[in-house]
Amino acid sequence: MLIFAPILRIFTQNIFTAIGCSEYHAELAADVLLKSDLRGIDSHGVARLSGYVRLWDKGRINTKPNIQIIHETPTTATVDGDAGLGLVVAPLAMDMAIKKAAEYGSGWVSVRNSNHFGIAGYHALIAVKNHMIGFAMTNASPLVAPTFSNEPLLGTNPMCYAFPAGKYPPVVIDMATSAAANGKLEIAQRSGKQVPEGWIQDAQGQFTTDPHALKSGGSLLPLGSNRDHGSHKGFGLGATVDILSGVLSGANYGPWVPPFVSFLEPPANPPGLGLGHFVGAMRVDGFRPLEEFAADMDNWIERFKSATTVDPDQKVIIPGEPELEAETDRLINGIPLVDSVYNDLNELAARFGVANL
Repeated sequence: MLIFAPILRIFTQNIFTAIGCSEYHAELAADVLLKSDLRGIDSHGVARLSGYVRLWDKGRINTKPNIQIIHETPTTATVDGDAGLGLVVAPLAMDMAIKKAAEYGSGWVSVRNSNHFGIAGYHALIAVKNHMIGFAMTNASPLVAPTFSNEPLLGTNPMCYAFPAGKYPPVVIDMATSAAANGKLEIAQRSGKQVPEGWIQDAQGQFTTDPHALKSGGSLLPLGSNRDHGSHKGFGLGATVDILSGVLSGANYGPWVPPFVSFLEPPANPPGLGLGHFVGAMRVDGFRPLEEFAADMDNWIERFKSATTVDPDQKVIIPGEPELEAETDRLINGIPLVDSVYNDLNELAARFGVANL
C-alpha cells in the first residue's frame, strides 16, 4: 500500500491532535515521524504511532507539557520535558542548542523526563540546516545485554552525527549502538521473517534468529554481536549514549529507562525522571571558514565515492546517501505501508473519529 506523504502527514497530525496535542506540537511530532518514513526508516515512522497512543493511554505521555530549562550556562542547558512526546521535546532542545552555538560557537543540551524521540537524524539535521554540525542521541528501552551478559541493561541507544557539505548533501551517520535496532525486529515480526544470526540471543545467551525472542527473555546484542567481533566496542558506544542522555541529565539510565515496547513495564522506584536525550550543535566557522570546510567535505565525499571496490558494480555508500535516495523516491511515488501498519492506523482512525487513510 502506497500513501503519499501529505496525506499521511495530515492523518498523523490529526491523531496527535486527538490525544490532546496543540496544533504546533502535532505538526512537529508528525514531521518527525514522516521524515523517518520518507528516509526509508520504516521502523521509526508512522508504524510507531499506535505506540505513542498506547503510552498516552497509560498516562506516560503528557500531551500538554510544560517544557522547562532547569539548569543553564551560556553554552549548556538541561531541559525537563514534563513527560512530553520526545518527538516534540528533542527538536525544541536542539533549537536551544543552536541558539547557544550561534552566540558562543557550540551549544549542548541534555534532556530528562522525555519519551521516545523518533530518529536521531531528524534532530541532528536541524543543526545542519543552520550550517552547523549536529549531534543527537537518546537512551531507550532496556533490550541490549552488555558483552558477556544475558541480562538486558541498555537500550539500542542510537547516536547521530550530521555534517554539512557544499555541493553535496550532508554526511549523516545515524546508527543504533546495538547489532540491530529493535524496529528491525518489529519489521521482521510483521513480515513473518527470521532475522540474521548475531542480532539477538535467547534467554540462555545463545544466538537465535527468532525476531520474537525478546518477549521470552532474550536480548539484543551490542554492535559487533560478540567479543571476537568487537561487541565490547558496541557496548562502550551504548554506554556513552546512556551516560550522556541519562546520567548527565537526571533521566533514567540502564535497566531503569522506561520502555517504549509493549511487552515491558516501567520498573519500580527508578533513579531518575523519564527517558533522556543529548543534543548539540557546533558552528563550523568556530574552527575555520565555512566555505573552506564545505569544499573539503565535498572533496572527502568525492574521494570516498571513487574508492576501488571489491565488486566493480558496487560503489562506496556515503553515510546518509541511501536515506536521501529513499526520500527522493518516496516524495514522488509515496510511502509504502505494510498491511499490518495500514490496518493499525485505520484502527486508530476509527477510535478517534479521524478519516481513514
